[in-house]
Amino acid sequence: MSFPAGFRWGVATSAYQIEGAAALDGRGPSIWDTFAAVPGAVANGDTGEVAADHYHRWAEDVRLLVDLGVDAYRFSVSWSRVLPEGRGKVEQRGLDFYRRLVDTLRDNDVEPFLTLYHWDLPQALEDEGGWRNRDTAGWFADYAATVHEALSDGVSKWTTLNEPYCSSVVGYAEGRHAPGAREGHGALAAVHHLLLGHGLAVQSMRANGVAGQEFGIVLNQSPTVPVTDSPADVAAAVRQDVLLRRQFTDPLFGGEYPPEMESMYGALTDFSFRHDEDLSIIGQPLDYVGLNYYYRLHVADAPHREPDPAKRTAHDIGVDTSQLPNVQRTGMGWPVEPEGLTTALTDLKARHPHLPPIYVTENGCVFPDTEGFLDNDRITFLRDHIAAAQAADVDLRGYFCWSLLDNFEWAHGYKHRFGLIHVDYQTQERTPRASYHWYRDFIKAQRQDS
Repeated sequence: MSFPAGFRWGVATSAYQIEGAAALDGRGPSIWDTFAAVPGAVANGDTGEVAADHYHRWAEDVRLLVDLGVDAYRFSVSWSRVLPEGRGKVEQRGLDFYRRLVDTLRDNDVEPFLTLYHWDLPQALEDEGGWRNRDTAGWFADYAATVHEALSDGVSKWTTLNEPYCSSVVGYAEGRHAPGAREGHGALAAVHHLLLGHGLAVQSMRANGVAGQEFGIVLNQSPTVPVTDSPADVAAAVRQDVLLRRQFTDPLFGGEYPPEMESMYGALTDFSFRHDEDLSIIGQPLDYVGLNYYYRLHVADAPHREPDPAKRTAHDIGVDTSQLPNVQRTGMGWPVEPEGLTTALTDLKARHPHLPPIYVTENGCVFPDTEGFLDNDRITFLRDHIAAAQAADVDLRGYFCWSLLDNFEWAHGYKHRFGLIHVDYQTQERTPRASYHWYRDFIKAQRQDS
């Protein structure tokens, strides 16, 4: 494989998954603190209270990152650490933590890719309706402006949202993620207000007038494959694609919501939360888009879980997503299909020809550890997916492996390990896996060839 000079090689993390220090230095509770405290919500009752203790061990983690040889690091800011109530009083100690991180990255020639929101809404704002509430979009823009004003001299790449599908549908419709709601109209409102918040945040940061800044958003893009070519299964695949991809990409890059939403949601289609001017705000010109890919979805037509249309949640669209192809699966049970990454990239570009440059902002896997932290399955996974990314005829600017460290894997707790670096959660000792050394050598070889 050969990538052009200037291609970014990176790793990614998120605040709640690694930082810990959940109640230190003025940090307020987030919806994930609240959700993790609900019995049965997270595997083994795990929480992010300590996680990988990155808040205290960040300098060691940056040294490992520098030794890895990456030139970009994607991380997120905890909204609750900067604004404990979500708005109002700024907690300077929180901003100081991110200032130290950013400055150290810059000193080591690693470019910070900062994400403002990776699912951890301040609980104080959820108490006021969360993303169902239109005001949250404005509060998010205020938060974005606060962080941008504080760190824009060290950060030039700004991502507003990570995977708004998970924040809205998984969090407000399925209930598998915080805040654990199972709603119809509320989840659709959350979709819209997340996108509106994105647009308002881009406007607010651009208004700061700092030169050289780039703004983007990160979307999960799992291509949907019908298990048969029957009209019913093909139609189910279209519905799933609208749910996961197009209700986000179409307003962001096409200026409209998918027309299929009207028939999909039926009795739920009270879209009164959409205002006339919103699509122009949502569709702010962007400098890049991040694409996260882990697996393809193989789907079939199925009955609705809830017979009464008025009582359905926003993910109850008559689709069975449990179908699995006869291929290798990761420790999460996800099918290993690298060609899906090529499809995800080319699909997005084909649907939106004027798309800005793309980064693969997350790609990684879970496999059981073996003696000596040899993880050949992960190495093969990364190699094949990087090749699949290269095969896409798009303007691809970088690749970020998920993840630098083992972390709190949301509702799965600490059961699954995505890290290039193993974390012993009892001692917090860091041990690079074989995949860490492979990725380091791969990056080095790419630089020599470019």
